[in-house]
Amino acid sequence: MNNETILARLNEEWPPCVAMMQGRATDFDLEARRLTMTFAATPEFCHSGNVVQGGFITAMIDAVMAYAAMGVPDFCEGVATLEIKVSFMAPGRPGPMIATGRIVGGGRSIGYLDGDLHQDGKLIATATSTVKFLRARTD
Repeated sequence: MNNETILARLNEEWPPCVAMMQGRATDFDLEARRLTMTFAATPEFCHSGNVVQGGFITAMIDAVMAYAAMGVPDFCEGVATLEIKVSFMAPGRPGPMIATGRIVGGGRSIGYLDGDLHQDGKLIATATSTVKFLRARTD
């Protein structure tokens, strides 16, 4: 399976929460195990001062990290986040955002992911996550 096929598969399968954030996979590098996605932060995602609420920022980064793992063929069917740490570097505003997620390492069932979110060329947030890779039952 090549990178373009993986992108097409990912973009066909978004759950409603990713669709609500207008998530779209734009680049996948199988060798680097890295996914880039775009999201659209709408005014409804904001609190005071037209700032995107941190939970939406976290959801975008969590999604791109998880789908970086799920995009790897025959690797896992899902990802359960066990722990996530997000560092907010600048306020996000309504508009397009670009997120990148990567598999950093791990074993058969537990993995380590990282990600970042940019807007207008500016780093908005970074994250690391410990996850459980969910695989199909073979019994």
